[in-house]
Amino acid sequence: MSNESKAGALHRTLTWKGAFWVAAGVPPLVLFSIGGIAGVAGQAAFVVWILSMILGFSQSFTYAEMAGMFGNKSGGTSVYGATAWLRYSKLIAPLSVWCNWFAWSPVLSLGCAIAAGYILNALFPIPLETAPQVVAWVSAHLADYTATTQSVVDYIAANAGATPEAAIQAVASADGVAALTPAFRVWEAYALNVPGLGTLHFNSTFVIGVVLMLIMLAIQHRGIAATASAQKVLAVVVLVPLLLVGLIPILTGEINTMNVTGIVPPTAAYSGVNGEWNIGGWTLFLGGMYIAAWSTYGFETAVCYTAELKDPKRDTFRAIFYSGLLCIVFFFLIPFSFQGVYGLSGMLETGIVDGTGVAAALGAMVGSNPIFIQIFVILMVMALFLAIMTAMAGSSRTLYQGSRDGWLPKYLSKTNEHGAPTGAMWTDFAFNVILLALASDAGGYFYVLAISNVGYILFNFLNLNAGWIHRIDSAHLHRPWRAPTWLLGVNTVLAFVNALFLGAGAKVWGYENALWSGLVFAALIIPVFCYRHYVQDKGHFPKEAMEDLGLSDHGDLGPRKAGMLPYLTLLAGAAVVLWSNWFFVLPA
Repeated sequence: MSNESKAGALHRTLTWKGAFWVAAGVPPLVLFSIGGIAGVAGQAAFVVWILSMILGFSQSFTYAEMAGMFGNKSGGTSVYGATAWLRYSKLIAPLSVWCNWFAWSPVLSLGCAIAAGYILNALFPIPLETAPQVVAWVSAHLADYTATTQSVVDYIAANAGATPEAAIQAVASADGVAALTPAFRVWEAYALNVPGLGTLHFNSTFVIGVVLMLIMLAIQHRGIAATASAQKVLAVVVLVPLLLVGLIPILTGEINTMNVTGIVPPTAAYSGVNGEWNIGGWTLFLGGMYIAAWSTYGFETAVCYTAELKDPKRDTFRAIFYSGLLCIVFFFLIPFSFQGVYGLSGMLETGIVDGTGVAAALGAMVGSNPIFIQIFVILMVMALFLAIMTAMAGSSRTLYQGSRDGWLPKYLSKTNEHGAPTGAMWTDFAFNVILLALASDAGGYFYVLAISNVGYILFNFLNLNAGWIHRIDSAHLHRPWRAPTWLLGVNTVLAFVNALFLGAGAKVWGYENALWSGLVFAALIIPVFCYRHYVQDKGHFPKEAMEDLGLSDHGDLGPRKAGMLPYLTLLAGAAVVLWSNWFFVLPA
């Protein structure tokens, strides 16, 4: 078969086990925000992870049913659910796909930012104040400082009660560290302030992150089968030690019960002081639930590869079900053991919050030998690779199928000779180069996370409601696996619970306008879709997209059997978001 005849086609080379291994990059996502969630949820942090995982597992049964309905589609649940909304609004369907993509895609930049931090620590470490070379530098330069030196004066002003002698020592030590820090570690070519977005840092973290993304792009260029093989090796190497980290403290009695009892939120974000269950406390807790969803719901990516499964009717449910069970083990164990060993104060250490110290903390949970820490530094980088590979594979296929279905630009459906969606993969890369520049400092990291999760919660709301809309409008389509009706109803209620998380939680992460910034970014799909649909396709959807719904005339989207219910659902969802955003406020 010629490359031309293969254009736009994915290859059916995957079993459910392959899809499972590709999705195995989801458990390490717990390491992305374990410190951040501890900061906002306090003693209740591990409860946030457990509750969020339970919600994600329940919701996956709705997604499993829809995925089985469209055995020839790729791109995941956002694509399968979007088709339910198509009859009611041409704009809602692409919105669901777009929101899912811009929620998943930033895993590339966020993961590479953390991985770059580990590489910088290993190759260009910042010396400690107690390091011999720093002590020697201070001894040689201490006479250069007096009580009237400006930096000493500034230190005394900022630290009430500090004596001149103590201030001189502190300033000299800080200057010694700065003088002996490798130049590349603090190198920055340019910083660009973008109004309404943030500051783009083109620094050493950015350079290393771009190189890492290019390496993973090259691996995925060889198609999904090669990606699954690489993921299997990475998953076994990474997840087995991570599982031991979760189990060993429990089996050896290292869990301090004081660290996992007294389940209350903090007095304020990152205060580390136990608060109470008042409005402010609930706001912080819901903020934790909001960000945790970005990780715990993520195993739904297991059904992104339906069009690449050899037997999609049998394998789709298996892939998402067993991926969910895998995530339950890790999202239950790791946060509980981590908090049980280190307590709230330990989890709020700078290295835990920004991710660069997580490996050392994990290694110390296994044993005191320094070699454990070195091993876990390597494993942490590999875990990040695992998560990034999962995100790149899934998010690129979401773009690919969105293009095939007539929602996104045509070039995104281009594939290479291995069946890899290269047009979508390079778009993912270009988008994440910008995000990497934004996430190359700690503040930008959580800003990217908070905004991208606006899209993820919107997608989940639309998709959970798509389950019952499909039951009404697409009852004629075969369902290889059918969710219990009562569970479909429960998951519909959870759609509104997610809307509550969105309204209350987005503001918790230091950016009061995160919700609105996320909504603005979500709205960017409107001009993109309008150009594709009304300019390029003259107001019609591709024939194959209509055939997937059992429709032959692509000028007719079929009867709206659900009537006004979908529209009322949208209004109710918006009302929940706005009400919760107004009602829940941060602690004073």
